[in-house]
Amino acid sequence: MSRAAIFFATGFEEIEALTVVDILRRAGITADMVSVTGERAVTGSHKITVRMDKLFDEVDFNETDIIILPGGMPGTTNLEAYEPLMDQVDDFYRNGKYIAAICAAPSIFGHRGMLKGRKACSNPGFESHLEGADVKQEKAVVDGHVITSRGMGTAIAFGLAILEQLSGTDAAMQMRAKLVYND
Repeated sequence: MSRAAIFFATGFEEIEALTVVDILRRAGITADMVSVTGERAVTGSHKITVRMDKLFDEVDFNETDIIILPGGMPGTTNLEAYEPLMDQVDDFYRNGKYIAAICAAPSIFGHRGMLKGRKACSNPGFESHLEGADVKQEKAVVDGHVITSRGMGTAIAFGLAILEQLSGTDAAMQMRAKLVYND
């Protein structure tokens, strides 16, 4: 069984984060909501407070298959400023483990040189931060072990792209039908 870790910092985009958690849990994937704030409750960019499953120090990264970064502001900048998380993102990238980001958060991958020569997408206001990427206008882009998406309106496509990588095309198609998601 796959295990995902979705990281929450103050100012995260609620729909982007929680849609992915919901889709993965519906599919039977363990999806841990992880705080990088040191607190169990994290408040999003629209003042919605969510109780986390874990604090950062409680995550077993050896048992984690994917790191997921929601966007939102200042959530994205707060995630990028949290060095222990960035160390894990770097480690996952180097080792070919899945990393995923949506909206403004793909800029983190761009800043770290992870998108050079890769197809990627982000919120239109952050495309200049996708350093070296072949920027696409798709809802979600999978290029090897890097998954990116554009924003709140593409959160379902993002969640389904992650599900497909972790559980296969059939699982993603079945979930798509259950969600009545027609794009």
